[in-house]
Amino acid sequence: MNHSLFNRRQLLQNTSAAYAALASGNTLLAHLQDAVRDTAQTDSANHRHPVGKATSCIFIWLGGGACQIDTWDPKVMGDPAQGSKKPGSAYPAIDTAIPGVQVCEHLGKMAQRLDRGALIRSVNHDVIDEHAAATNRMHSGRAPTGTTVYPSIGSVVSHELGTRNGNIPAYVVMGYPSATRGPGFLGARHNYIYLIDTESGPAGLRRPNDVTPERLERREKLLSGMRTRYRRQFSGFRTVEDYIDAGLTGQHLAGPEFAGVFDLKSENPDLRNEYGNEFGQRCLLARRLVESGVRFVEVSFNLNFINGTGWDTHNDGQLNQHLLIGQLDQALAALIDDLEHRKLLDSTLVVVATEFGRPPEFDGGGGRGHQSKAFSVPLIGGGLKGGSVVGTTDDFGRTVVDEPVSVPDLHATIYAALNIDPRKELFDGDRPVPITDHGQPVQKLFT
Repeated sequence: MNHSLFNRRQLLQNTSAAYAALASGNTLLAHLQDAVRDTAQTDSANHRHPVGKATSCIFIWLGGGACQIDTWDPKVMGDPAQGSKKPGSAYPAIDTAIPGVQVCEHLGKMAQRLDRGALIRSVNHDVIDEHAAATNRMHSGRAPTGTTVYPSIGSVVSHELGTRNGNIPAYVVMGYPSATRGPGFLGARHNYIYLIDTESGPAGLRRPNDVTPERLERREKLLSGMRTRYRRQFSGFRTVEDYIDAGLTGQHLAGPEFAGVFDLKSENPDLRNEYGNEFGQRCLLARRLVESGVRFVEVSFNLNFINGTGWDTHNDGQLNQHLLIGQLDQALAALIDDLEHRKLLDSTLVVVATEFGRPPEFDGGGGRGHQSKAFSVPLIGGGLKGGSVVGTTDDFGRTVVDEPVSVPDLHATIYAALNIDPRKELFDGDRPVPITDHGQPVQKLFT
């Protein structure tokens, strides 16, 4: 038998049958197309990301590693004293506005306001020993690689939401500058403006007294021509583009509108007292910044360690940790009340984050080591479902028992609260990069 002839005949027969099917009233192809379309629509509906109400985020950073069992997730009382070293919480627990949920006694004001937000007790990652690496993980959501410099969460928000006003930046950091907070492959346009002194504001943007308006106008005209020429000559060079973008941003922000945001003395003195000390004044400034149009504000607590170690409570740092907790409680409660009074709480997501938590055991000096397998991050306002608690840890807060939330999940939740699609892809040149590392929003926090 001629196999090639047989195959040709078989092909012709099959092709004829296929054309006959296509020619009939309701073709198989049409049915298949309908089925594919229906499946795609169902899949899209089932996997549509939750839509949040927030338009800005205040990201409070407790650098050093705040202990979850001494703050938001208290456990059985421990004892750091020599000879005892009983593992457990350092302070008694108190009830909160959420029935059955307790926090540390030094969070008394926040205990009464906890129903305004959600408490995630099951955040976890795998970076333990290195503060910088853990800080980078919490800001970028990924481990670093040799090929891509990932953007921070603040830069992603800047990229996705932009600025509401060209004279106001999209992203501000109150603290020392750090690559961890930077824009990565998104470029200088989505970098942050950083502040160290909240009263003087961004001093580097101010025009020197000896530069008259006329002199400034001549400079800007000269720079404009140079920028046009350099963009044409060095098109595609990221370093040149970043340099030009940074200069233009500084030029836009040097005006009186942005500078006026830092006039805290214009606030009611009683309100300033409610916010408290240095950290509290930063939180007040954060409210003024989001009110003026800033999309993402990071507030570091704080530059001057009042207990010697900040939240990195090794050894003697544990002794005065309650002072830090008390200041956090006062400032955070005042911020929530202030936002609520101004009808900004639903549109402003307040996140209280840290690089990792602490174990229940006390070290030789009465402090605690590092722990990243279970720690807490409160999310307040932002239109999220109030009075929610996500995740449970074991009897000593060492491990997550249920509802684990990875750092990518946390980022996806923040993005969704800001109505940013957590499944979106960004681009490092031509290379697609998912906005999170497969993170999923915590669905129960969205009503």
